[in-house]
Amino acid sequence: MELKEKLISSYVAFENGIDINSDVHEIRSKAFQNFEALGFPTKKLEEWKYTSLNSVLKQDYSIFPNKANNIELADVKQYFIHDIDTYKIVFVDGKYSSFLSETTHDTVDVCLMSAALTKPQYKSVIENYFNKVAKQDNLTSLNTAFATEGAYINIPKNVEVKKPIQIINFTTGSEAATMLQPRNLIVVGENAHVQIIERHQSLTSNPVLTNSVTEIFADKRAFVDYYKIQNDDNNASLVDNTFVEQQSNTVVSVHTFSFGGNITRNNLNFYQKGEYIDSILKGITIIEGKQHVDHHTLVHHIEPNCESHQDYKGIYDERSTAVFNGKVIVNKEAQKTNAYQQNNNVLLSDKATINAKPQLEIFADDVKCSHGCTIGQLDDEALFYMQQRGIPKKEGKALLMFAFANTVLESVKIPEVKQRITKLIAEKLNVNIGFDL
Repeated sequence: MELKEKLISSYVAFENGIDINSDVHEIRSKAFQNFEALGFPTKKLEEWKYTSLNSVLKQDYSIFPNKANNIELADVKQYFIHDIDTYKIVFVDGKYSSFLSETTHDTVDVCLMSAALTKPQYKSVIENYFNKVAKQDNLTSLNTAFATEGAYINIPKNVEVKKPIQIINFTTGSEAATMLQPRNLIVVGENAHVQIIERHQSLTSNPVLTNSVTEIFADKRAFVDYYKIQNDDNNASLVDNTFVEQQSNTVVSVHTFSFGGNITRNNLNFYQKGEYIDSILKGITIIEGKQHVDHHTLVHHIEPNCESHQDYKGIYDERSTAVFNGKVIVNKEAQKTNAYQQNNNVLLSDKATINAKPQLEIFADDVKCSHGCTIGQLDDEALFYMQQRGIPKKEGKALLMFAFANTVLESVKIPEVKQRITKLIAEKLNVNIGFDL
């Protein structure tokens, strides 16, 4: 049975097990009808021209994994950032783990999406925010149709969350192949501040396909600092759909670090619905073998006097392939826009490939918009210079690549995250460099 057919039959069983009178039933039904009509994306679509899911979709995935295996903290401790005190929202095989989680119920409202979707006290939040900014394309619609588990985070007005929040999704591999569809909703009130770290991690080499959707709403003068750490097993594939809506005077930054996984597709969409907004999108990708990473970004400037900054660095070895498609849209009314986009790539192998497509659609005349893209190799003269001064070639290459990625690393605001990413980069480059950037 093909995966689409399996999902259709599974949805019937899923729908029978939920409250069809709930406020989200109609949303789910419309979303599934949309997925039925569209199916999975193919390379015939311009947005998926360089990324094929065919090899991933051939697996016989378990749509509803059996009861999650109990795992001990010692088994997964290495994947947490323990150098800093954090709140933790942990899911195991798509199910919430109260044992591994550490949440708060003080001023910050942190609970499960399943609760937010069904309990009366969250009705107004669901009506105002759930599925309101997410683009209803193929995979987002599929996620919406099956939306149950995930993190719901509501930061009230004027609250500065005292410590970062980690959202971690573990897959135990108890099934031969597993498909997960986490759904996150993050609402940040006026003048509120929050930092969030997100990770998807397989604990075995069994195939995993994760189709994740996150909606982020930043109210006036809110600050959101978001980090995505993608360093999964090579049999795990991830489609990460993130949608951000910003109101006036907000600052939202999303850093994406893509090191592991089979096929990784990041769809990151920002919608600026106010003045004096700053949107920051940055990423580092280091892959090898036959890994594939695709970054699709969109910043839509709707109102005047706003800024956006995109900076993506990529290092590709062996037969790895990558895509960067960065789009900036500036509406006619969005005068005084300052939009910056930069994508720099280094190919360490003649067989590595990067397809880059920076796009600007500008309908205003008083703007500062720029985009740049470079594809090249390491500087041989700089490497030779370092070898002349006693630095081995392997370490010299690593130092050059660290320097190449530093414009992204230096903007990381959580020192412990910066140290973890530095360590992951060193592991990926197979070197031991005795310093932290």
